[in-house]
Amino acid sequence: MNGPRTLYQKHIDSHTVCTLDDQGHVLLYVDRQVANEYTSPQAFSGLREAGRKVRRPGATLAVVDHVNPTSPKRIAAMADAGGALQVSYFQENCDHFGIELFNVLDKRQGIEHVVAPEQGFILPGMVIAAGDSHTTTYGALGAFGFGIGTSEIEHLLATQTLVYKRLKTMRVTVQGELGAGMTSKDIIMALIRRIGASGATGFAIEFSGPAIDALSVEARMTICNMAVEAGARGAFMAPDEKVYAYLADKSRAPKGELWTQALASWRELYTDADAPFDREVMLDAGELEPMVTWGTSPDQAAAIGDCVPDPMNESDLIRRQDLQRALRYMGLEPGAQLSDIQISHAFIGSCTNARIEDLRDAARVVRGRKVASHVRAMIVPGSTLVRDQAEAEGIAQVFIDAGFEWRQSGCSMCLAMNDDVLAAGDRCASSTNRNFEGRQGAGARTHLMSPAMVAAAAIRGRLTDVRAMAEEA
Repeated sequence: MNGPRTLYQKHIDSHTVCTLDDQGHVLLYVDRQVANEYTSPQAFSGLREAGRKVRRPGATLAVVDHVNPTSPKRIAAMADAGGALQVSYFQENCDHFGIELFNVLDKRQGIEHVVAPEQGFILPGMVIAAGDSHTTTYGALGAFGFGIGTSEIEHLLATQTLVYKRLKTMRVTVQGELGAGMTSKDIIMALIRRIGASGATGFAIEFSGPAIDALSVEARMTICNMAVEAGARGAFMAPDEKVYAYLADKSRAPKGELWTQALASWRELYTDADAPFDREVMLDAGELEPMVTWGTSPDQAAAIGDCVPDPMNESDLIRRQDLQRALRYMGLEPGAQLSDIQISHAFIGSCTNARIEDLRDAARVVRGRKVASHVRAMIVPGSTLVRDQAEAEGIAQVFIDAGFEWRQSGCSMCLAMNDDVLAAGDRCASSTNRNFEGRQGAGARTHLMSPAMVAAAAIRGRLTDVRAMAEEA
């Protein structure tokens, strides 16, 4: 491609094996992939049935995270027979095909999108694919990650390539500065509300601007993780000195002369001046307020000081019916103050917000306070290493003293595939990425927000502006 190029175009061009047609399809080389026990079984079975090998076993990192229990005492045994079978078959496949596995009792175990970055397995300039839509998380490191289906996992394991269609490009520029109590979760939730749950369908999003530059690498991961909730197939930021510092001490990052060479290459990963984007979106971080969802889609969100919207104010009939259905499911009335909504559960965890910085933010709110008597509050760290670090820093004890359950790492109540499940009618303040009907349990009601906002809700027993908690401290 001639002329100035976006960072996305540079990623795809550098990994294109050949062009397949004039519709944008290419054969794309994939540097690395992450596998889990839930989305991989059929792919491995397909390889076995065809008598194929995994082309590059060392390019795959396998992690048990979706179905494992997160009870406070880590055990390998699982009460759920189906989950136990998935884990055992995963182990069998990893042994057979020579793939490294972080199993349940491994000290490196955790949620795949937390584990892979903290191991240094994801590096700038790489193309990463995995059987999970939130593989977009890796864009925070200047990589390009995207989710794939089971048949694609099989093809990738066998060939280290994928048939891929180029995406359109969108740049989201975030100006200004985040105010006190505001987080990257509020930025991405505000964007999803602005453009809609399908507003980025067919696009790769590049995030830029002074508010993005000011964020830590872990905070950037939250944004890239949730960009898929706007329909994006990829999301990333250009790598910078914060990314290099984050990677420098990671066990699998390059060392010595290789590190020097890598840095020189990574510093070329940026969008060229005057490179055109198919769509531009602007946000002002200084105008944002803490966000919460009120409905059953991540774009059904509002600032905590707002009210539940009235569907009758929506002129589009289909959208009005969607809003009415969402409010029926959530058990909410139009005009109700969001800050008056009582909760029964509070959950801090998931690949979106369960890293050490997230736990630190929540602990600052919780310290010296108690969880409301009617609330069950849970903390599920994103990895065992995060859990160990939180215990070493005294954060875990802050949560325990306040009345939170301090649990082991895993996906847990983000998608309720283990025994961490809400009952019908339960209402949860959650740091996760999806609030779909039944996501955390059949009939359960989910309100998405930042970890600090979840902590505030757990203490107050209702949705709460975390900034008011800071004023009381």
